Amino acid sequence: MAQGQTRESVKMALDTLRVNKLRSGLTVLGIVIGVTTVITISSVINGLNNRVADFVSSLGSNVFWVFHLPVIGVRPTMEQLARKKLNIDDVMALRNLPHVVAADGGHQHVKAQFRVGDVAIKYNGKKVAGTILQGSTAEVSEVSDFTLIQGRMFTDEEDQRAAHVVVLGHDTWEELFGSENAIGKEVAIESGLYTVIGVLDKRKQPFGGGKNPQDNAAFFPLGTFHNLHPEDLDMWVSVKYDDPKNKALVEEEIRELLRIRRKVKVQADDDFEIFGPDSLTKLWGQLTGGLVIFMIAVSSVGLMVGGVGVMNIMLVSVTERTREIGIRKAIGATKRTILTQFTTEAVTLCAIGGIVGVMVGAVLTWIVYFLPIGLPATLSTLWVCIGFGVSCAIGLLFGIYPAWKAATLDPIEALRYE
Repeated sequence: MAQGQTRESVKMALDTLRVNKLRSGLTVLGIVIGVTTVITISSVINGLNNRVADFVSSLGSNVFWVFHLPVIGVRPTMEQLARKKLNIDDVMALRNLPHVVAADGGHQHVKAQFRVGDVAIKYNGKKVAGTILQGSTAEVSEVSDFTLIQGRMFTDEEDQRAAHVVVLGHDTWEELFGSENAIGKEVAIESGLYTVIGVLDKRKQPFGGGKNPQDNAAFFPLGTFHNLHPEDLDMWVSVKYDDPKNKALVEEEIRELLRIRRKVKVQADDDFEIFGPDSLTKLWGQLTGGLVIFMIAVSSVGLMVGGVGVMNIMLVSVTERTREIGIRKAIGATKRTILTQFTTEAVTLCAIGGIVGVMVGAVLTWIVYFLPIGLPATLSTLWVCIGFGVSCAIGLLFGIYPAWKAATLDPIEALRYE
């Protein structure tokens, strides 16, 4: 009996849509906009979350980075800026920790990318601007999990004698050599010539498509880099340990060793910072939290407008069908039956708006995914269910008053209504 009433109510709602197509379309437009906003923004956030998770995973779950300043989500204070920098002796000491399998210390020099004529690397008439120049120890490949597509990494012996050798990033090699083998070729980097001994594969990046700036890079032995840019003294230290389950132990060992080496007093705070891949995940979570709040705010406006529109059309419907309601009551329809009928009609209207919103959101997600900017939008089943569920809830919330008004009509007065 109840199922029959529900089917009848749904049929009446669909009939209302067919008879008043324009009015019904405008009524559910707010619902469509609200659900479309939820689906589109949540898809972009979901896609970016997946991309960031893949990027963080590529960094390794068993890596720590150490720097003398906080660099993630914090502006350094004057006291922090005055801290002593890390050095190669710290790196060598870290390599002796029991669970550490590799440790690298590196310097980086980034040339201005927007100044005309500022060229970093040249070869055979071709040039690449804005290249990241990095000096590292021979263990950089093991710590960073680099993949070579040509040649090899430099050795400790080449580091000690400051050999004029270089390993090129993928995009740097591609710009200079195309698909040609670069091994053994000499490239001009600022004031000197350096022999290419290796080429790195493309590296993962967290956002969108296009080129990764880290692929336009040149890696030198640390001694070579010191000769090239002795003014760059800020050292990043990367530590790779044996097993993720030893994370807390290794972090404490690193902290204890550096506090001793840097003569930090027992009661004083650390004068260095230790980061892990989870630091990037937490920062990204804070950023996406703002996007989620924005999404909820925008979609709520659309849904509320849609809800008011549904209440309006249902009140109009009750007025138009007053005589019909009176007849149904006269032949035995109860208040509950009338209440269920009109509530179901309101929920059906909003559900149709929700379905249309999901479809439009899915189309926009597909468009965003294939745009040249390459945002990694991914449709989220959870948010599809939430969007559709909320649209139905809006129908129930805003449809209950018109349904109650219809259910409480006096049958005699309703039969007299013209």
